[in-house]
Amino acid sequence: MPSKNMLPKGHRRRSVRAEYRATRGVEAEPEAPAPVLDLHLDTEHDTEPAGCVRMIAAGAAAGMRLDAYLAQAIPDISRTRVQLLIDAGQVRVNGAAARTKQKLHGGERIEIEGSPHPQPLHATPEDIPLDILYEDKYLAVVNKPAGMMVHAGAGRTDGADGDMRNKGTLVNALLHHMAKLSEVGGELRPGIVHRLDKQTSGAIVVAKDDLTHRKLGEMFSGRRIAKTYIALAHGNLAKDNITVNLPIARDVVRRTRMTTRRADSGARSAVSHVRVLERLATRYGAFTLVEVRIETGRTHQIRVHMQSLGHPVVGDTLYGAPRSIAPTAAKVGSVHPTEWPALRLDRNFLHAAHLEFAHPRTGKALAIDAPLPAELEEFLARLRTERVTVG
Repeated sequence: MPSKNMLPKGHRRRSVRAEYRATRGVEAEPEAPAPVLDLHLDTEHDTEPAGCVRMIAAGAAAGMRLDAYLAQAIPDISRTRVQLLIDAGQVRVNGAAARTKQKLHGGERIEIEGSPHPQPLHATPEDIPLDILYEDKYLAVVNKPAGMMVHAGAGRTDGADGDMRNKGTLVNALLHHMAKLSEVGGELRPGIVHRLDKQTSGAIVVAKDDLTHRKLGEMFSGRRIAKTYIALAHGNLAKDNITVNLPIARDVVRRTRMTTRRADSGARSAVSHVRVLERLATRYGAFTLVEVRIETGRTHQIRVHMQSLGHPVVGDTLYGAPRSIAPTAAKVGSVHPTEWPALRLDRNFLHAAHLEFAHPRTGKALAIDAPLPAELEEFLARLRTERVTVG
């Protein structure tokens, strides 16, 4: 009798080596040690006082720190936010004020009241060079480099000079170079309509006034802004065109990651259209250069969708890409593979290459391209020089 672990009939000659290599290094998502609760901290219709949540710690919480348990049990609240609530005296355990490092035994009554109120950060101008792709009196499109955060995080401030994360961001540069920015996003995010990940480069739209900001926001929500990215993925994508339609949610165990494996109310629809531009068979393995057009703009959308296909973006170690890429032993000729230099890319090979939309104030059609950064061009050129013949 065939083993239940065998591939289906007709597929048993298919190798899974490529899928294994593409996902090697991705940790299996462990089962959450406590149930995920569908709670909201700012409800308007609860019988409890406004913004109050009451819960009983699950038995699986035994031995866990209070802040870790709450961050896991309530996916919409971060651990930093939990710590702020505890420090502000807004969390009680069995009626007593809670402590951040407090260990739970399971069965405790936990009360959470209100929202955290961290000392606000105020973005300040910094003379940082900007690559401006388009600008008029209403908006600008900037080519953000990899390694630059769009804006500072909303965590605590440290010391008299404030949080050091509020330095070197795109917002700091914008405040120096532009006389006026919209205030819709607040003092920490002036002008920012949408975001790019820190290690993703490319075109980002900035609003100079509140009306333009709101109109742009409506256009993004209505999917009236075409966003196209260029990415290099590990492995060989078999099909020239793939549409990934998988909802995305925050990973409740590894909270810095998003996942397509949570089919619950916390998952949000996400659609990515992937088109193959070039396939590369090299001494360092197979790679596929792709163009990705996204209909939605979820956190880490392209990165998590590519990982779900078994082809993580090169350089994206959070979603399974290796930190360095060693040559394949059989493809370096007479040279021992350990003597052949490994490749390393200290950023994601993901670039927001094209934006296309009607100007929110004038109606003028805009099509704006952001050229591929030099470090990505050089990495791609290196791979092309290391091509090998397949077959």
